[in-house]
Amino acid sequence: PQFSDIIDWVVHALFYGEERGMGKNSSLCENYANARPRASELNFLNAVHCVGSYFQAYGDKLCRRGFNRINDGSAGRLYATPFGDVEVADDGVAYDRGRLDDILERGSLNCGVVVPEGLDANAISKIETCGERVGVRGLVGMSVDYCCALAAALSYGDPSAVNITAFSEGDDAPFVALDDGTVDVLARVKVEKKDGIRFSTPYYHEIEIAGGDVGSFSLATNSSEDGVLFSSFVNFVVIATFYAEENSINSRKKSKEMPLLPIFGNGFPKWALRDAIFYSLSYDRLYEKHFGVTSEEDRGPNYLNNDGGPQIYSFPGL
Repeated sequence: PQFSDIIDWVVHALFYGEERGMGKNSSLCENYANARPRASELNFLNAVHCVGSYFQAYGDKLCRRGFNRINDGSAGRLYATPFGDVEVADDGVAYDRGRLDDILERGSLNCGVVVPEGLDANAISKIETCGERVGVRGLVGMSVDYCCALAAALSYGDPSAVNITAFSEGDDAPFVALDDGTVDVLARVKVEKKDGIRFSTPYYHEIEIAGGDVGSFSLATNSSEDGVLFSSFVNFVVIATFYAEENSINSRKKSKEMPLLPIFGNGFPKWALRDAIFYSLSYDRLYEKHFGVTSEEDRGPNYLNNDGGPQIYSFPGL
């Protein structure tokens, strides 16, 4: 798992290098010699100093790069990564799904929500059973709804099959809970360089502030070996909300147009994505529920990039 974390951050270091106009510089290229630091202690900018930025790796034909250009926040950052052929037959295959099977057998999802300073964490405990109204709005409310959508996907359409725990932002408590199995997944987590954590595709980006890093928020899972399939499934559900938006699946009646998901093997709810979208609907519906109806300009990068605009950006924290 640590190796896969390293791969993720090396790729983002290459993006960061292009964003900041950095390039290969042998005088800054560090040699760790025999040191064996943790993944979070590595200087990932070594990838840029020793090899070069994404621009140098790709080549200088900027006009031909299409999606493969730096998105500075002036275009939508949400992209419905193609699912591929997820409706292939499972041929009776039985998988060892690790944590995913544990959750299915338990019958409920344990989801932690990281609450920002200034918001009473107890407010989360007062949330009514997931349904039409969540009880809180903004990014916290949207994050709770992602917990509920995950629960619906895993429990044959029951969004209430979730236990939600609030954690205050700014300490390690939520990550300790994720590591020891108290929670299966964390919501409203700012993507950062951290050991043993697998981040989903972000579902919310802070609006660009001149000269500052833009935070990206996602669902986080434990990157241990028994959680690999669960991490993949969590990412499927996040991308499903983008897919629904791209394909105008914006009503419960249309949720049946979501693809089936037999690739997780026997005993797994193949209509999981349909159940998730039956609850959450498309990304725009989810966004408007918690932030109100706003223009794309006011939403910053939180809208679908479906016109071939630039899509490459780095996560902060390098």
